[in-house]
Amino acid sequence: MRFLRTGLLIALTLVCGLQVEAARRTDPLPERNVQGRSGAAPLIGRLELAWGDPGPAAKAAGVVDTEFRVTLVADDGGRHPIDPDQALRAAEDLYALFGKRVAVSTAPAAAKRGGAGAHAVDAAFVDTIVPIGDLSTSKAGEIAPKVAGVTVWATLMCKFSDIATEQKAQSFFQSQYGAAIGQLDHYWQEVSYGQINLAGSAAYGWATLPQPRSYYVTKDETTGKDKADLTKLFEDCIAAHDPNVNFAANGGLQGVNMMFNGDLDGFAWGGSRCAALDGVNKCWSTTWNPPWSFNNLAPLSHEMGHAYGLPHANNSDNDSDTYDNPWDVMSDSWNNGVSNATYGTLPKHINIYSRNRLGWVAAARKRTITAGTGARSVTLDRASLPGSVNTQMLTLNYPDQSTRYYTVEVRKRTGNYENRLAGDAVIIHEVQTGRASPAWSQDADTPPANRANNEGSMFKVGETWVSPDYAFRVKVDAATTEGFVITVRPTPRAVRAPGAATAPARAASPRLRGQTMRGQPRR
Repeated sequence: MRFLRTGLLIALTLVCGLQVEAARRTDPLPERNVQGRSGAAPLIGRLELAWGDPGPAAKAAGVVDTEFRVTLVADDGGRHPIDPDQALRAAEDLYALFGKRVAVSTAPAAAKRGGAGAHAVDAAFVDTIVPIGDLSTSKAGEIAPKVAGVTVWATLMCKFSDIATEQKAQSFFQSQYGAAIGQLDHYWQEVSYGQINLAGSAAYGWATLPQPRSYYVTKDETTGKDKADLTKLFEDCIAAHDPNVNFAANGGLQGVNMMFNGDLDGFAWGGSRCAALDGVNKCWSTTWNPPWSFNNLAPLSHEMGHAYGLPHANNSDNDSDTYDNPWDVMSDSWNNGVSNATYGTLPKHINIYSRNRLGWVAAARKRTITAGTGARSVTLDRASLPGSVNTQMLTLNYPDQSTRYYTVEVRKRTGNYENRLAGDAVIIHEVQTGRASPAWSQDADTPPANRANNEGSMFKVGETWVSPDYAFRVKVDAATTEGFVITVRPTPRAVRAPGAATAPARAASPRLRGQTMRGQPRR
């Protein structure tokens, strides 16, 4: 297996010029046109992403960092690990390439940094399966094609050969896919505004793996920590169930939720796995779950979110913990979650940025305001409201930037999954598509709270949020039955810099420089 080493710079770029050119083309982009500066043939394959999330025991021990693995799966089946940090730096939006065909080619490092030495990776984006013309129809921040219709999952229950315990019966896992309140089909239908369902999903009983846990979970030679071999777990769990599962059903299952009867490496995992199963060769949505994950629907839904292609969300305290935004199950799965006697902690909804990434926000429910334009009044309904006739996703963007913008949404303590949120408020996220966690909730407190269920993260009637660069000023004017009326306008130059005496005010962290001004007169 060929490895792309840490010293390489990964470029998996979906640049604006390519998109413009793609819109003019109806034929696939020839692979022969993708070549690095070294002249070497590029590596062609599909991009596989997997996120690892620590469980309660790991968090109690102080482990808050996520694991993230990026792999190029070549057409011949070869697997080429790619350094995640390099991939994120080189791609404008790495997550938009989830499961897609990409080309990775090498170039001399000198071409990038003006010096000699090791090779870096120059690259381009290529998709020789789906015509390039299809990409021109996708909107900013939205994965194309969107996740829609029937998404059939298979739960595969797998036992390590040296662990006899069977924590849950097959009937429990089958019931998780139900359409009643607190079950996965009901949850994902609600979150997607009815655009997906899990009809036909099924659970398959405990099958014994051919090896003990120690075969699949070994010690990392560098860190000395446990490391799960996701490939071995996937291949052996699939093989154990293959005689009874039709992976080609519905044109190819959406994916598999694997349930293991022992701890993995302290993490639950979600993402994709590219393989040929029952004649269908694709990147399958995949989760790897230890008991603490499948006993609670919140972490299981978190991993399924990764498997649909969603990255983490975060708050704006700039620490290493991405699990401190309780407005989104793709960050903090546990806090402010609703408890259920059967399914443990239930999932909250995802934020509006994530909903839009999967293509679930209707065009009529979206509105964009560009920096430098005049004042606008917007009636925002809560993001969880089905059948809304008002705006549910407001984007504040810049005319010269495509990878950085803000999203504005309303969240309310209501319904079956959100009734324990911290409050009813306007929630604002800054999105930078090149970050490991693109969407960061904004906090007006100084310093920002360690967990974004504080007042500084909630903007209510009479409060104003000012963007760090003063391009936007968002004032919450009034409450409605289902949300709020807000006004968006440029910030006057006369407004003092954050931290100055602008009372009453709550200044944000120096990094963000935003501020909330309670009761300030409109200008």
